[in-house]
Amino acid sequence: MSIKKLFGKIYENVVAEGAGHDGYCVVKTDEKIIFVKYSVPGDVLNIRLISKKNKVFFGEIVSIVSSGRGRIAHFCNHFGICGGCKWQQLEYNEQLYWKNRLVEDAFKRIGKINCNEWQPIIGATENIAYRNKTEYTFSNKRWLLENEINNENIQLNAAGFHVSGRFDKVLDIEKCYLQDDLANKIRLFIKKYGIENKLSFYDIKQNKGFLRNLIIRNTTLGQWMIVVIIGEENEKQILKLLEETEKQFPAITTIIYGINSKTNDTIYDTQLITYKGNGYIEERLEDLIYRIRPKSFFQTNSLQTLKLYQKVREFANLKGNEIVYDLYCGTGSISLFIAKQCAKVCGIESVQQAVDDAKENAKTNYISNSEFIMGDMRYVLNDEFVEKYGKPNIIITDPPRAGMHPEVVKQILKTEPQLIIYVSCNPSTQARDLQILSEKYYILKTCPVDMFPHTNHVENVTLMEKR
Repeated sequence: MSIKKLFGKIYENVVAEGAGHDGYCVVKTDEKIIFVKYSVPGDVLNIRLISKKNKVFFGEIVSIVSSGRGRIAHFCNHFGICGGCKWQQLEYNEQLYWKNRLVEDAFKRIGKINCNEWQPIIGATENIAYRNKTEYTFSNKRWLLENEINNENIQLNAAGFHVSGRFDKVLDIEKCYLQDDLANKIRLFIKKYGIENKLSFYDIKQNKGFLRNLIIRNTTLGQWMIVVIIGEENEKQILKLLEETEKQFPAITTIIYGINSKTNDTIYDTQLITYKGNGYIEERLEDLIYRIRPKSFFQTNSLQTLKLYQKVREFANLKGNEIVYDLYCGTGSISLFIAKQCAKVCGIESVQQAVDDAKENAKTNYISNSEFIMGDMRYVLNDEFVEKYGKPNIIITDPPRAGMHPEVVKQILKTEPQLIIYVSCNPSTQARDLQILSEKYYILKTCPVDMFPHTNHVENVTLMEKR
């Protein structure tokens, strides 16, 4: 039977196994292995084959014959469409169990490595309204639900998230549970204001429209930042929108705007203008204050970030005389968190704005034993760098999802610090890098930290010691 003829085929009473990448479970049939989204391990399902990509088959649930362990009702009306929170149907303790399994599987299957001590995952005390940052898109052609398709009078303007797999379609969001509800109120107000004042919403295909993007950030100190990205020059309309938003929400600490007429949504090369406030908000971790600007990277779960950094510090077991390198240091949040417990910390980061933020945060917190260097890790971390800043006793590395470049791994092996602490948001690429580092290092401990409840994403901290 041809592949096309297989699409639509129903498989009955099949069992979902595991919980893996992007929230899929695996269903094994006599013919093939099928990945099924929004299932939970142990579900007995009737499924329909719907697609194939890169030799992988995908199916959708037709009906649930019997529920697997931990299946619960999802709490968000947008579940299954917006692309976020793919594990809402799984009870939280079960989510933690499977995140632990994902890390162990990556280490054993990809890295072919053993760990001396597997520490239990650190779960989140708050698993809704846990994010400190959300990014929304305005669109003049929103994603229509099945019951809306034939309604000619439907409102097409949207303020929400891109539909999974559809860059050109935005799902209009009524209520998102990821951030404090004030974020919902701000987004809905700006959307309503735009409609009532006949402001154009962004058209991605024609690259035009007044309302384009909205970034909302907040901190545990009660400070709020909004960044309104406008697609067209119109100073009068911009200032009127910001004035009305400020009146409606006096709790907003700082309001920033920028005009982006490019074909991409990135704000890093967009000039941003502060309309209200200092242009930054502040977050506290223990006794440290971090200033967060609109282009700054800061972990999006403040409460879990504190636990993550405390675990890094615990693994480092600092005595006060160590030289520490912090690779991919971003705004220096880890560097500054451990600086007072070591002799010197050197952070390396490729984004100039992040390096500037790190230096500012060091100054704000009266930390004088930190240095931050801007440049591509592959070229900055070399023999000359080690000679200039001193041989490190500890290297902390927190790379992007793709992991470390092979040249960086090679230089770490050459530098031979006594300890390596590897923080990763992708256990698969972490396991790959650890396997190479295991040439000279034992893997002593690893501890996952759940930064993103209701998703399959997990942060992982691993401690290595020189053989």
